[in-house]
Formats: sequence, structure tokens, C-alpha cells
Amino acid sequence: MKRLALLYTSTILSLCMLLATLSCGPQEKASDLALDQLEKAYETYKETAVDHRRFKYQEVIHLVKNRKDNFQVEAIGKSVDGKEIYQMTWGNGPTKVMLWSQMHGNESTATMALFDLFNFLEGSNDGLETIREKLKEKLTLRFIPMVNPDGMDQWIRRNALDIDLNRDAIKLASPEAVILKNARDVFSPEFGFNLHDQQIYYTAGETSTPASISVLAPAYNYETEVNTVRQKAMQVIVGMNKVMQQYAPGHVGKYDDYFEPRAFGDNFQKWGTSTILIESGGYPNDPEKQEIRKMNFLIMLQALIEIADQRYAQYALAEYYEIPDNFTRLMDLVVRNINLEKEGHNYEIDLGVRRREADAHGSYFVTGAVDDLGDLSIFYGFEELDAKGMEVVDGKVFEPSFTDLSEISEERALSLLKDGYLAVKVKEASDRELHHLPLLVLKNANTISNGIRLGGNPNFFLAQNGNLRYAVVNGYLIDLNNPPSNKLMQRVQ
Repeated sequence: MKRLALLYTSTILSLCMLLATLSCGPQEKASDLALDQLEKAYETYKETAVDHRRFKYQEVIHLVKNRKDNFQVEAIGKSVDGKEIYQMTWGNGPTKVMLWSQMHGNESTATMALFDLFNFLEGSNDGLETIREKLKEKLTLRFIPMVNPDGMDQWIRRNALDIDLNRDAIKLASPEAVILKNARDVFSPEFGFNLHDQQIYYTAGETSTPASISVLAPAYNYETEVNTVRQKAMQVIVGMNKVMQQYAPGHVGKYDDYFEPRAFGDNFQKWGTSTILIESGGYPNDPEKQEIRKMNFLIMLQALIEIADQRYAQYALAEYYEIPDNFTRLMDLVVRNINLEKEGHNYEIDLGVRRREADAHGSYFVTGAVDDLGDLSIFYGFEELDAKGMEVVDGKVFEPSFTDLSEISEERALSLLKDGYLAVKVKEASDRELHHLPLLVLKNANTISNGIRLGGNPNFFLAQNGNLRYAVVNGYLIDLNNPPSNKLMQRVQ
């Protein structure tokens, strides 16, 4: 009954739009931007000061504070650790739109896209003046680009009180949550964009395609009803999805709309702001999320244009529900059809690896772990290998020890790999020193964990016709005939 009611509402809406078109003539097209124009705008205005996702507050705050010629920039409060939280206002139109990012400190993709969008709004003499004039005349935009500056400096989800800000919309125990709630109450926006990152392992439906962008018009009650406020958010999302299907077909998923009574997005919707959640996921060969940054820019600019012209109202709700749901079906690496033997029992399995990042020395390293073993036919990998007919071979530790890392070039490391060595030892290295060598580097250990076991660190070779063909080092797959450059991000063990 609920779905029938929604389809009925969608049909009535479509009929109303058709009647309006017949009676009033074609919709204004002066503000339309084709995909190639959106892409050109991005390439022109991409903020070159930021090209990686792990940036600190002091590295980028000038991209907010130094815009007072074109934006109204004001500090609206301080974080737990005393960092200023700023809001920026642009435009003088009747429709108010609020965009906030990095509520979770380690979710920075949309923040990068906002810097690009700021540059676009400040642009001139590029043939896009009509767009900016339309946006300025129709909209008042308010941005809070870094809600959780303490979390971003520590590269953690939560704030300095270890509170998840997106579960603090009601209790308001954290100062950052109070700041965001007050900003919404004072501004009273008609539309809101809640900008986040999600794990990279979501797929768009039961497919192998990463959900590079996931969307949601959050529910405002447990019944997940659709009122006018939520309906407008759904329609804006449909327009965003249309752009994504042109740019990266199949890479959009939709979150489950269960109601979370503590979350800001759900409560913004409840408080009367049509709220659009954008979650940045994974994309092949995009570890710094620069491609997904571009996707954010494209869909946010398109959404603002459609809100300014109220063209989102033409879309049927059925198109929102057609966006495939998110599924957790991806792994970093899937090696299929591995032949193993244990205690006289021969068997064939698939192996799935997921990697985790950890901070060290102002940067980070990655540790791979066997996430699952067995029949992984419903899972997919950013990288996949069919090991049918190959043999698992244990790796060796090279002797003698090197003095330090500087003695081991990438070429030497690859040569050692091809000779069957998965690890080397060094005598002198700083505590847990980071490196990019395509093998394990040991200082405090003398052996490595060979073999394949659930939860273990995967390190082994695959041989074909008696010759070593592939190495798996710390969960990274290395083709010994065509090795990549600087692929691994590891630490001395």
C-alpha cells in the first residue's frame, strides 16, 4: 500500500508538470549546463592547493577565511580544542540552501569539492556568468565546510570528546553539534546538503560496480513517510543521479531509509529542511578520491542549478526508488580458485582481502587482512585474480640484513621478490618507519606469517608451471611480470 500510494503521488505530480508545461510553454533553459560544461567548470576551478584527502585544518583554513571579497565569512563558534568553525554565505536569493561537510573528521571528499565550488562562484569571464547570476539571484547559499576540525586533524570520525557528531543532534553534548543546530535554526534553510564519506566496499545493488556516490533523502519518522519536504529532497536527488549516470553509469547507490532519531540529516528533514545526503565511496584506482571529488562538484552544482530554476519538481518519485540500494559486496582484492592442502585434505577456495589504514609519522600505512575465505561468488574485488591451476608458495626472508632502507631500491626489491623473497631485514630504522617497497621490511621480527588464514596478514606467492607469477604482499597483489610503481604503503615491522 505504501508503494502504491507513492506511485499515485508520483503520477499526479507528473501530470501536474505536464499541464504546467502545456499551459505555460517550455521551461526556461538559460541555466542548463551540459555535462561537458560541468566538467569544464570543474577543470577550470579545481582548487590546486589540495590534491590529497588527508589534509589538516591549518593547511586549508585560508581557503575559507580569505574569501571575504565574495563571501560573507564569519566564525560561528569553536571546537572542543578551540579551533574556529566558520560559515560562509553567498547570494541574495529567496531560496536558502545550507551545505555542511566533514562532520566526521576523516570524511573530506566533499570538503575538497566545496573548495572547487567556492572558486567557481568567484569566477568570471568564462562564459558561465549567466549561471552564477541565476544562482545569486535565486539562492542564498550558506556553507559550513569543516564542522569537526579536531577530528580532521586527528583523522578520526569523532570529535575531541569522542562523540559522533551525527548522533548528537538531540542531546547536543558537543559544542560542534550545538553550532550546527544553531546555524540551521538561525538560517532556516529550505534545502540542506549533508556531505559525508562512506566505506569503499559498497556496491550499487548486487553488482560489482562500486557505489562511488550514495544518496538518501533521510526519513523524518519511523514510518518513513513522504511529505512535501522529503519529496523535494528525493526529486533533487533524481536530477543529481541523471548527471552521474552520464558521467559514471551505474556508480550510484541508495542508503536504506530507516529513521535514526539522533542523526542530523533525519532531524533536518523533520525540522522542515529538504535534506539530501551525499556519501562518497570508492572508485577504481582513486585512493585519494580525486575522481569522486569531481563527481561531488558535478552533482552539487547541477543540484543548485535545478533548485534555482525549481526544475527538480519535474521528476517523478518512482525515479528515486529506482536507484539501486547499497550492498556491501566489494573487497580490495579477491583471489579466486586457490588450491590448498591441509592434513591430506585438498580443497579450493576464494580469498578476499580488505585493507585498513593507520596513522603514523604524520602520514599513514596500510595493513591487509584476510576478510573471508570460501565461496566468495557474491563478492567482487577492486582487483581480482583467477588462480585456477596455480600453486601457493611460501615466501622467504632474505639474508643478510641491510643497514637501512636507503640500501634497498625498488628495482632491488622487485628482484628479490622474483627470487622468492617476501621480506628483508634492516638493522637501522626509525620506529615503525614508513616505506613503499613492494616487500615486507623487518627490524624487530625475524620471520613472516606465510600461508592463508582468516584474519591473517596475507603474504604468499602464486606459481604457474613452476615459475613464480604473482606475489601477495600485505594484501596487495603484485604481478611479477608487470609490477606497479609505489603501490604499497607499509611500515617497518
